[in-house]
Amino acid sequence: MIIRARVQAPVKEVRHALTDPAALRVWLAEHAEVELPDRYAFWGRHTPEGDAPHQRLLHADDRTVRFAWTLDGVETTTELRLEEEGPETTIVTVEQSHFSMEEALAESSIRGVLQTYWCLALTNLAEHFEGRELTPKIDFTATGDLHASVLVDAAPERVFHSLIDSESATRWFGYPIEIEPHVGGRFAMGGIENNPHPAKILELETDRKVSVDWGATGVGTWELEGTGGKTRLTMIQSGFDRPPFAAWGGNLAGLAELRRYHEVPGWQPVLAG
Repeated sequence: MIIRARVQAPVKEVRHALTDPAALRVWLAEHAEVELPDRYAFWGRHTPEGDAPHQRLLHADDRTVRFAWTLDGVETTTELRLEEEGPETTIVTVEQSHFSMEEALAESSIRGVLQTYWCLALTNLAEHFEGRELTPKIDFTATGDLHASVLVDAAPERVFHSLIDSESATRWFGYPIEIEPHVGGRFAMGGIENNPHPAKILELETDRKVSVDWGATGVGTWELEGTGGKTRLTMIQSGFDRPPFAAWGGNLAGLAELRRYHEVPGWQPVLAG
C-alpha cells in the first residue's frame, strides 16, 4: 500500500514533524517517544492496538523513517519518505506492508485500518503546517456510536449540496460517488453501475440532515447546524455490531477534505495519488 500527500512546508521542517515527539503528539498519536537512531514509538487511543508501543526502528535519515510495526501478531513494515517538490512543498509517501483490502472491507484484522488511518494522518500533517484546526482522529478505544464534529466556514446550504450532489461529493472525497438525492435513493461508491450493493438514503432533510444505511458498517449520519454563516457539521456512525474503524477512518479523512474543499482558496486534495 502506497499513499502520497502534498505538504506545504520544506523537507527539513516536515522531517522534524516526523521525528519530533511533541509534533507527533499533535498530528499523529496521543503518545510518542523518539530517540534516533534507536527508538521510534507512538501509541495511545488514536493508534491501532495502541495499548503500548509496538514499533521497532529500522532506519532513519534526512529523508526516510522506516520501522517495523507489529499489528494483530504480524510484524509489518512502514516507511515514510520525503521528496522535495519545490522550495516550500514536500511530497510525503507512506509505504505500508501487510495491508489487505479484503481485511479492510471485512474488518477482520486491525491491519485493515491502515489505509484510511494513514490517509487521515497525512491530511492532518498537512493541516498542521497550514495552521488549520485538525480533523478528529480515530479513537480506537471507542465501543459505542462514533462521533466527530467540525466547524465548516460555509453556509449550511452549500455544505449540504456538497454532501448529496454526485459531482461535488466525487471531487472532495476523491473517488467516484453517484447519489440519488431522495429518501430511498442509492448512494453508490464507485457509481451505481459498478456497485451491485449500494448504500441507501434513509433520511434527507434539506440543509439539515442526511442518513445513509451502509449495511454491515452501520448507518452514517451528517447533521448540519448553521451558526454565523458557518456550519457545525456532526458525523455519526451507529447501528453496527463492532466499531468499523477502517470505514470510520475513511469518513474522517473525507471530512477533512470536505472542510478544505469549502475553505481553502484554490483547493486541491492533500492526497497526491
